[in-house]
Amino acid sequence: MSEEVPLEGDQSLSTQSPSQAQSTQSPSQAQSTQSPSQSKCQSQPGSSSSSGPTSGSQSSSGSGTLSSMDTIPVTLPSVPEEPEPQPWGRLLPMARGFRSHDCIEDQYLFGRDSKCQYVLDDPDDRGSKKFRIYSKKHFRIYREDSEVFVEDYSNNGTFVDGILIGKDRKLPLVNNAVLSLAEQRNKVFVFIDLMSDDQSSLPKELQEKYLLTRRIGTGVCGEVKLAFERSTCKKFAVKIINKNNFKSEGTATRNAKTEVEILQRIDHPCLIKTEDFYHTEDSYYIVLELMEGGELFHKVKSQQQLRESVAKLYFYQMLRAVQYLHSNGIIHRDLKPENVLLSSQDDVCLIKVTDFNQSRILEEAVLMRTLCGTPSYLAPEVFTHASTTGLGGYPPFHESFGRQSITDQIIRGEFTMVQSKWKHVSDQAKDVVRKLLVVDPSKRMTIEEALRHPWLQDRMMMETAHKLMYPPGHPSAAMEAESASGSSSRKRGRDGEEEEEEEHPAKRSQAPPPVPL
Repeated sequence: MSEEVPLEGDQSLSTQSPSQAQSTQSPSQAQSTQSPSQSKCQSQPGSSSSSGPTSGSQSSSGSGTLSSMDTIPVTLPSVPEEPEPQPWGRLLPMARGFRSHDCIEDQYLFGRDSKCQYVLDDPDDRGSKKFRIYSKKHFRIYREDSEVFVEDYSNNGTFVDGILIGKDRKLPLVNNAVLSLAEQRNKVFVFIDLMSDDQSSLPKELQEKYLLTRRIGTGVCGEVKLAFERSTCKKFAVKIINKNNFKSEGTATRNAKTEVEILQRIDHPCLIKTEDFYHTEDSYYIVLELMEGGELFHKVKSQQQLRESVAKLYFYQMLRAVQYLHSNGIIHRDLKPENVLLSSQDDVCLIKVTDFNQSRILEEAVLMRTLCGTPSYLAPEVFTHASTTGLGGYPPFHESFGRQSITDQIIRGEFTMVQSKWKHVSDQAKDVVRKLLVVDPSKRMTIEEALRHPWLQDRMMMETAHKLMYPPGHPSAAMEAESASGSSSRKRGRDGEEEEEEEHPAKRSQAPPPVPL
C-alpha cells in the first residue's frame, strides 16, 4: 500500500516498496505509480490526481493529502547520479573558424548541411565563402569497438596525414593524426585518441605502415595485436615477442629468427602467412594475416563439443598442413587447439596452423630430443628420449583421469574416452583417435595412413576442404583437386617411398557414405 507524504506547496509524493522505488519521480509529479490492486483506491476520473484514503479511519484535507495526524516520517532514497559519458576522442582545431569537438557518440557527420552533427561554418562569420569549398556531407568519424575510422563523402577530398582517403572509402584514425579538407595543405583538425596506447616505442617503419590497436591474443612469448594497414585499411595481426620473456637474449633471437625463416619459407593455404618483420632492442614484431574466427580452442570451449562432420573437416586440413611441413623438413612441435586459427565464425571455414616459435628445421641435429611444447599434447617419445632424462571436447590426458601424472599417462598411452562425450561419435572416428595415440611411433598411424583412413575418405568433405583451400581462380586449384582425387590410390611405406596400390572393386563398395557438413 502506498502512503503519501505532504510536501511543500501542498504537493504529494507516495512512498513505495523497494522495488517500486527504483522508478523515480520529481516532486511536481503528484500521481503515484501503483500496482493493479492499489489502482482500485485511486480517485475516479475528474477527481484530484492524488491517491484517495487507504482506509476508512484515515482523514484527508481538502487538498486531497493526508493530514499530519495520519503521516509518518519517511526517508526518501537518494538516487545516484549517472556518471557523465567520457569522450573517446577529441578534435582540436588547426585553422580559424573551426572549434574543438569531443567525440562521445559512436559516430559524427561533418559537413555544411545543418543536419550534420558538426556543421562546417564559422560561428563568427555565418555563411562565410571560405567554407563553401566543403561538401554538405564531407566526412564521417566513427568507431568500431576500440578502432576509429574516418570515411570520406566529399568530392574534393579528405586527407589523413597527407594521404587522400577517396570518396566512399575509409582509413583508420590514429592518435595525433592530422585531418585536411579539400586540399592537402588545408590542415583543419588534429585527432587525439583518448583511449589509445602510446605507440612511440614501435619501430618507425612499422608505425608508418600499420596502425596497432587492441590486444587480440597473449602467449608465453608476448602478445598479438590487431593492426590496420594505413594505405588500405586491411586488417592484420602483429605478434610481439618480448626478448625479456626469455632466459637469455640469445634464445629469444634464435627462436624469433627461426620462426621468421619458417614463415617466409612456407606457402600453404592451411599455414599462417607472414607479411612483414620488424625489431627493436626489446622486441620482435611479426606481421601476420588475420584470422577472424579466432582460436579453435575457444570454439571447442564455447560449444563443448564439435559436430563430427566439422571436426573431420578441420582435422583433414590440419593433416594437409602438417604433411606439407614435414615434406619441407619442418616440424611444428607445439600443435594444439590454441595454435589452430579459424578464418570465420562459421563451422565450415578454412583453418590455419600458427605459432612457429617452438618449430625447428630438420637440419638441426638434436631437435627431436629437445623437450618443448605443451605437456598435454606431447608425444611419448619426447618424454622418454628427452635430454632432461577436440572430437570429445577435452584433452585425452588429464590429471583427473586416474592417479598417474599427465607425463605417465602419455608414456603409457593410457587415455579415457568418456562415454557421455563419445557415444554419438562414429566407430571410424574412434579408430583414428586410437591409432594416433599409440605409444610406439613405429606402430603409430602416419599422416599418409590417416589421410587414407575410411573416416577421411569422404568425398563431400574433401571437396569442401579443397574449395576452402583453393578457391576458384587460385592457380593451384585444378592441380590440387586432381591430386586429392588420386591420393586414395597411393600409400607410403615405412621407408618413406610411395607405392602404387590398385584399389579393389570391393573396397570401393565398402566405402562409407559421405557425412553431410
